[in-house]
Amino acid sequence: MDLWSLLSIVAPGLHPRPGAFKEQWANPIERDGDADRLATLRRRIRPLMLRRTKEAVATELPPKQEQVLTVDLHPRHRAVYDRHLQRERQRLLGLIDDLDGNRMAVLRALTALRQLSLDPSLVDDEYAGLAESAKVDALVEHVTELAGEGHRALVFSQFTGFLAIVRRRLEAEGIAYEYLDGRTRDRADRIAAFRDGEAPVFLISLKAGGFGLTLTEADYVFVLDPWWNPAAEAQAIDRAHRIGQTKPVNVYRLVSRNTVEEKVIALQERKRDLFTRVVDEGAALSRALTADDLRGLLSD
Repeated sequence: MDLWSLLSIVAPGLHPRPGAFKEQWANPIERDGDADRLATLRRRIRPLMLRRTKEAVATELPPKQEQVLTVDLHPRHRAVYDRHLQRERQRLLGLIDDLDGNRMAVLRALTALRQLSLDPSLVDDEYAGLAESAKVDALVEHVTELAGEGHRALVFSQFTGFLAIVRRRLEAEGIAYEYLDGRTRDRADRIAAFRDGEAPVFLISLKAGGFGLTLTEADYVFVLDPWWNPAAEAQAIDRAHRIGQTKPVNVYRLVSRNTVEEKVIALQERKRDLFTRVVDEGAALSRALTADDLRGLLSD
């Protein structure tokens, strides 16, 4: 329905009623995969669209390579995750039946599952020290090697608690870093310190650093936790892959195997595919999660 919101501004008479738009276009395309209805919608909105992609405008940009790096939870971490998932799944599926009334409770529970995929201590302090985070192990291994080769990396997470765990590990390993989140007071100083300094790692919370920054000093990007809005991730990645970058950019998305994170990645791909087919653009990728989306995240 984000598309309807845009159309209501640029062509208010084209689809005046949101309910009718949902019934005539959104449901057949999103729910039923109606190719004919999709083609008709694209023809109707084409005269209203002007798309200028980065690839078309900044043709001199070096290539960007993206890959998913899947990690296995340590056994004790796995046991905690599986136990929590089994306890919560049926309760959540029941809440989803009345999504309008229970949306916040469902999203809180899914956020807890996503945090459990990173480190159990993010959900309950009693799990502190239970096991090393497999993602932190993988990240440290990669940045140690990259720093030795003269590369620099941006590291994004939505969870400042997890970034704190990463900070402690980097300090223990003697790896220099800069840090930025929404509470950082000297934001400009931290950005300048990374640009002008030699620290190989810049830890950034996704919301604080997902837009408005140019950090082409880095040529590697690590996304520590996937989000169901792929447009937000793309904006973060583009802090490094933008005009002024002279090196190829390598992007790693770290995903915990057999967790809700794999379902989030699959959901991202479905959303990308849908909106590429409709408008060839990601502006509507941030639409609210539907009940079917949420059930998919909890499926076996």
